[in-house]
Amino acid sequence: MKSKVLVVLAATLALTACTTTDPFTGQGKLSNTAGGGLLGAGGGAIAGALVGVAVGGDPRVGALIGAGVGGLTGAAIGNYMDQQEAELRAQLQGTGVSVTRVGDQIILNMPANITFATDQSTVQPQFNQTLVSVGLVLRKFEKTIVDVYGHTDSTGSNEHNLSLSQRRAVSVATILSSQGVTQGRFYIEGKGSASPIASNATESGRAQNRRVEIQLSPIRG
Repeated sequence: MKSKVLVVLAATLALTACTTTDPFTGQGKLSNTAGGGLLGAGGGAIAGALVGVAVGGDPRVGALIGAGVGGLTGAAIGNYMDQQEAELRAQLQGTGVSVTRVGDQIILNMPANITFATDQSTVQPQFNQTLVSVGLVLRKFEKTIVDVYGHTDSTGSNEHNLSLSQRRAVSVATILSSQGVTQGRFYIEGKGSASPIASNATESGRAQNRRVEIQLSPIRG
């Protein structure tokens, strides 16, 4: 079992006092006040998500099935994810967001240069509609859980990078949720510079490392 980790809430933003307990999962979640603080003046909070907490045995699955969402089994899993992948590819063509299929999981990679201004966590206006379209697809395909991870390059302090990556992940998740995606489907984590996909020794590598990833996994019944 993975131990609980509070990536930014306690370490850098001192928001642990602003968390509450989800009545369905028993896990800590971000309060409206805390979420508003993360997002600043740009928007509201995503209060029903698991923020920066990783546990063995995903509590979202049981809660969602208990709420009547239902799970997938057998061949239905692959078919369901195939359909979701096709709609996401259609919506995201030409946007700069990559869609990768890994088994039954779909990964959306959103480079920071098209999503945020330098060192900012408010989604750029021109990218808002892209996230809105993704949110509408996620609302339609409700039998998936949604993991949102913020990443930075290694420039700057670890504290700053963790804070920035967390705030960016929350910003993306908030826009997705605003399209009617159930907040209890979300897990949000800022990873800072801990999970590079390219070398931080070059500018091109650092650019690849600055990103937000959305990972979609089926709810298995």
